[in-house]
Amino acid sequence: MIATILLQAAAGGMFGSYSQFLPLVLIVIVFYFFMIRPQVKKQKDQKNYVNELKKGDKVILTSGAHGKIAEVADTSFLIEHESGHKTRYEKSSVSLEASKALNTPPKA
Repeated sequence: MIATILLQAAAGGMFGSYSQFLPLVLIVIVFYFFMIRPQVKKQKDQKNYVNELKKGDKVILTSGAHGKIAEVADTSFLIEHESGHKTRYEKSSVSLEASKALNTPPKA
């Protein structure tokens, strides 16, 4: 009985103990490439887009409000709405996808 266990352990060798962790390593790699990496890229694109906005650009906020940038500060924008009133919003409240769709001309 003990000899059988020792023979099985010797036959497994070094690869036998590492093969148990292979599925876990593969799950981590897949999780990184399909979940973490795209999210980091999206955050980077959002940050770059917000930093490139300037006075006069039309934006849509995550709350759904539409407006035109009247003033740019370090961490916020002063947005002028269609009704003429101005409101200050944080830069993080600008929606990347909605604002890009607003500013791109429709394809004919």
